[in-house]
Amino acid sequence: MVEHILSILIFFPALAAVLGFVVHKDSVRSYGVAVATIEFMLSMWLWLVFDPTLSGMQFVEQIALVPAFGINYIVGVDGISLFIVILAAFFTMLGIASLGETKNIKNMIITLLFLQMTMVGVFLALDAIVFYVFWELSLVPMLYLIGAWGGPLRIYASVKFFLYTFTGSLVMLVGMLFMAYLYHRTTGNWSFSILEWYRLQLPFEYQIWLFLAFFVGFAIKVPMFPFHTWLPYAHGQAPTIGSVILAAILLKMGTYAFIRFSLPLFPDASVYFMYPIAVLAIIMIIYTAMVAYAQKDIKQVVAYSSVSHMGVIVLGTFALNVEGITGSIFLMIAHGVVSGALFLLVGVIYDRRHTKLMSEFGGLASVMPRYATIFGIMMMASVGLPLTINFVGEFMSLLGFYKQSHILTLLAGVAIIVGAIYMLTAYKKMFFGVVTKDENRNLPDVNKTELLALIPLAIVTVWLGVYPKVLLEPISTSVKPLVEFMHEKAITAEAKARISTMAVKVDNTKIPTGEAH
Repeated sequence: MVEHILSILIFFPALAAVLGFVVHKDSVRSYGVAVATIEFMLSMWLWLVFDPTLSGMQFVEQIALVPAFGINYIVGVDGISLFIVILAAFFTMLGIASLGETKNIKNMIITLLFLQMTMVGVFLALDAIVFYVFWELSLVPMLYLIGAWGGPLRIYASVKFFLYTFTGSLVMLVGMLFMAYLYHRTTGNWSFSILEWYRLQLPFEYQIWLFLAFFVGFAIKVPMFPFHTWLPYAHGQAPTIGSVILAAILLKMGTYAFIRFSLPLFPDASVYFMYPIAVLAIIMIIYTAMVAYAQKDIKQVVAYSSVSHMGVIVLGTFALNVEGITGSIFLMIAHGVVSGALFLLVGVIYDRRHTKLMSEFGGLASVMPRYATIFGIMMMASVGLPLTINFVGEFMSLLGFYKQSHILTLLAGVAIIVGAIYMLTAYKKMFFGVVTKDENRNLPDVNKTELLALIPLAIVTVWLGVYPKVLLEPISTSVKPLVEFMHEKAITAEAKARISTMAVKVDNTKIPTGEAH
């Protein structure tokens, strides 16, 4: 069973979703929680049997699909993807467990299980076509979640989300097809294997255009400025569980894809576009933080805050050194935990008052002390308070980019202060002062079901803030050979100078094709 653990993780939720159609609607909630819990336990088992000392792909599976064109089902996991897979399983479990009274809950749970299959598939796929199929399929259940269970503008939000991401994906597909053509022209064989593509030494001009083709698809998914306009609508209109999954997992597909595709395939182009992308990332951090400060809807504050923090992840990714990339991957996990928790917390108060306007609240700390405490912990984590999970990722990301540009890093660091301003302001409006609305005087505090979802997130937030080593070591083990590989593969002097390698050269300097386990 161990050798097929990745395929089980991918297809078990989909199989369970199909079987869910015959489950009685009164039992479907328990069924969904059981399936999601089993999936989470399988992901934890994967972590248990994963060897953190190996830098290459583990548990690799390969099945020929279209041999004539080199299309194969190839999956594998390393320290870069391991914890994002666990995060996907974790939030799907918490999301289904915390579902309140919802219309057509059976359809929602089935949709979430199908969505989980696509998310896990994206992070484990090592064939470009298989990756693309999972990438595109993830749009369908999210489109349905927003369109069927969203707010008044749900149709507009869902269509805008689909059109933006689908258009970017088509441009990315063109880049993938051209990569396969170049591989065929160079070797005489067709292949869509990412690991085999790594061996190509592309001319600088090809790297530039291919980098841009992949960039469009990845940047829209992140979403980077100026491609971010679909996200506030998607978050604002999506049901709570939709916003949680979108912020915690789906946005990470873009930043993960930069690390899996763009950096090792196009190292010279990555250096060439490093500063323009860094400028876009800083605009993301500053602009969306200022927009967040102007919001009156607490869910929109969290939504724009999410975009702002994604800018720090992008900055760390394009630091092009071990510290920055390791920090960006860790911050993907941290951002998922914190933003997912904040959207869950917004859902808690919305279920009670059916409004998200901060002006409708005030003095909630005296009415809902447990809710105020958990919200405060997550708010402090969001602004990067030391000893919380976000601080570790943000510090390492900025430390990594500091080696490339002191001034841009200073701008990014100052911009993060704006995040503290708008989050503290929002918290003050909602929780401090006297209760001015009669509707708020007898609001029930968080119940046992809600605590079951929120307390684990609060524990993880503090635990990984105090002791991040448990994640950082496996991540860094996979990042070190990636950076060394980029340095060796680079063809321009500037790229070799900008791509910072470790002082002590790691044993495995080549991206491996997979290691038996």
